[in-house]
Order: sequence, then structure tokens, then C-alpha cells
Amino acid sequence: MHLDTSISLFKKGEKHLVGSVNSPVRAFKSVGGVPVFIDHAKGSKIVDADGNSYVDLVLSYGPMILGHRHPKVERSIKKAMKKGYSFGASTQGEIKLAKLVCEAFPGMDKVRFVNSGTEAVLSAIRLARAFTGKNKIIKFSGCYHGHSDALLVAAGSGLATLSLPGSKGVPDEAVKNTLIAEFNNLESVKKHLDNHQDIAAVIIEPIAGNMGVIEPAQEFIQGLRALTRKHDILLIADEVMTGFRSKFGGAQELLGIEADITCLGKVIGGGFPVGAYGAREEIMQMVAPLGQMYQAGTLSGNPIAMACGMATLKELKKQDPYKSFNKKAVKIKEMLIKSAEANGIDLQVNHFGSMINPFFTREKVIDFKSAQTSDTEQFKIFFWEMMENGVFLPPSQFEAWFLSSALNKNDLKTIENAINISMSAVAAKTKNAK
Repeated sequence: MHLDTSISLFKKGEKHLVGSVNSPVRAFKSVGGVPVFIDHAKGSKIVDADGNSYVDLVLSYGPMILGHRHPKVERSIKKAMKKGYSFGASTQGEIKLAKLVCEAFPGMDKVRFVNSGTEAVLSAIRLARAFTGKNKIIKFSGCYHGHSDALLVAAGSGLATLSLPGSKGVPDEAVKNTLIAEFNNLESVKKHLDNHQDIAAVIIEPIAGNMGVIEPAQEFIQGLRALTRKHDILLIADEVMTGFRSKFGGAQELLGIEADITCLGKVIGGGFPVGAYGAREEIMQMVAPLGQMYQAGTLSGNPIAMACGMATLKELKKQDPYKSFNKKAVKIKEMLIKSAEANGIDLQVNHFGSMINPFFTREKVIDFKSAQTSDTEQFKIFFWEMMENGVFLPPSQFEAWFLSSALNKNDLKTIENAINISMSAVAAKTKNAK
């Protein structure tokens, strides 16, 4: 695998781009080496600037659920572009996509489109505070909800303490109302409820995806919903990643809960910058222009993005690929475990629907603490060997892999071959390092 062009582009980009990237994970800091620059993609394949072709398991971190450049989606985009790119005014496409989204989520009467998952989440939190008249929020360690100040936090030394900023430039005052609990640990939530009376909302990824794929225990997620109802606290489900990934709708429904506010992104835009937040009528009535919770966006509901999202969801509903996704995820999980065992490597593999994640650890991964027991040095070796053998992965141990409906039998063979070679390399290099 040659990366000469990527190396050249990286050096050229350093002059005017911060770190030569526009998002930190693209810098490949956690795996080392040179960031790969992409040239084009089609179906299940993605091709870099040097002409290296890969089976894509990144899929723009989720939204390309039909694969790249699906013909029906592409036709819809081209048709919409002929009418204009942006109007700063309402279009019929917004109404149609809103109907599709609301019908897919029980308890969602109205939705507001924005431009990113981060924007959806920060708006949802503002809405929760406006509706309840309270200020504090609870989030879970290891769950990522975008880069707004109040959510860029790390846990303090005690579960019942206020959090500390997790980024330079975020003042203590910005996170003074953010409390940190532990995923899959209901007691950590109860401690906050015992000590604080002004909690507006609890926000959670129904299936964690940014500390690796981690499913909540039923007693935890059901208990969380019961607790929030008992204390008149809103439950916000951040389904930016999981929305439409495990069913036509949200993961919360599969888990047997119904959130008060749901945040969406990724798949609903089909690859274009789209986010959304939605809730039942009485909550959404708080949002301007109906209510006093202000939120606006010049490019919100962009007609091209609406056309892409609508075409993606319509095709997704028609295909109904969710049983197939689960079967393929199970196959890949079996490939990983079998190969790891054959090479004497400690490995845990979590999956949910079309999301999957291997952890290089012997400890069962149920939260951020257990995820951090992963051997990231082994993952680095594994990552580059997988790339070398034609599989494009997220450059981080703690990012989910995603499946598309374009993934075929030949792709699965490529993945299996790459896994076997990569696990063998991890075993050999780990042995030599000792």
C-alpha cells in the first residue's frame, strides 16, 4: 500500500488547515502514521488519493448506510440541484422529511432540522431547560454528544461531584451544571438525584458508540427511564449515530423505552450535513417561533440535504436491511473471535444492529472504564494491517465500525482474509516486543 499522494497532501494541507484536517480523529494520532486522503467512493468501496481501494467500514461514521452514491439517492440530489442550492426560506422537502422522521419515532410529534448532531444536542438541552425550568443535566462518562462547551467534560474524582472541563477554552462556569454518571450504573445516577433538585435532563446514547459499541443492560436503561419519570426529569436520547441504524426508527424502541427528546443526524441526511431534534407536541411548543426557546439556522432544512435524506430513508424503508445487517455483523464478530483465539489474542467484540466493535482486552466491555482496558498498541498494528489488506477502518480503538447494505459476499471474504492476516501480525509483533 503506497501513500505517497496522501503524504504530499498532508504536508500541503498543514499550511492552511489546522493539523491538515478539519476533525481531529482524521489526523490518525491514535494509530500513528499518515492520514489517508480519500479521492472517491462507490457502493461498498472507498478509494484513496493513491488509488488504494478498501471495503469501507467507516461510511462517513455512519450516514452512508446504503453505500456510497446509491443511484436513487444520486438522482434525487441532481434533481433538487437543478432548482437551486439554498434559499433561506421554507421548501416542501422539509415537510416531507419531517413526516418520514416523526412517523418512525413513537412519541415524536414535531421535529426541527439543524445542520449537525452537535447542533441538535445543544438545542435539545436548551429545550429541556426551557421546558423544565431547571438547569443541570446528567451525561455518562464515555458518551460523546458533540463539541458544545457544556458536554466537553470529564468525570471528577467522585460520582456526585461536578465535572471538570475536558478541553482548553471551556471555562469552569460552562460545565458547572453538567454532572457525570457511569454508563450501565444506575446507582451513579441515583447519587446525583439524591444531591441535586434542579436536574432538567439526562442525556444518553441508547447504544454507546464513541467509547466503542456498548449496549446498555436492560435493568439499567429501563431503570433510567423509570427514574427520570419519577423525578420529572426529561430523558434525551442522542440517536445521532444509532438513528435508523438498527431499525427504521431508533434504538430506544428496540430497548423498550421512549425518550422525551430525541436527537438525530447522520443517516437522516444521507451524507449531507443534517441534524434534528424532536419531541412530543407540548415540549416542541417551547421552540421559536411558537415558544420562547430560541434556535435558528440559515442553512437548516437545506433543500439539497432534505432531498438526499428523504431519498435515503425511502430506499432504506424499501430495502429493510436490518435482519441482513445483524447476520453480517454476527459473521464479522465470529471472524474476529475465531482469528483472535487462533492467535492467542485477548479480544472482546460488541455489536448492535449494523454497528460492531472489537476491543483488544480480556475484560467484558460494559462501560468507559472497561473499554479503556483495551490494548491500543495492538489495535494500531491491527488497524494498519487491515488497511494494507483492503479494509478501511476508523483510526481509533474506540470508534464503531458501520455496515452498509452495499456490503456483499466478496466484501465479507476480503474482511475475513484481512482479519486473519492482521491478527497474525498482532500476535507476531506483540511477541517480538516482549
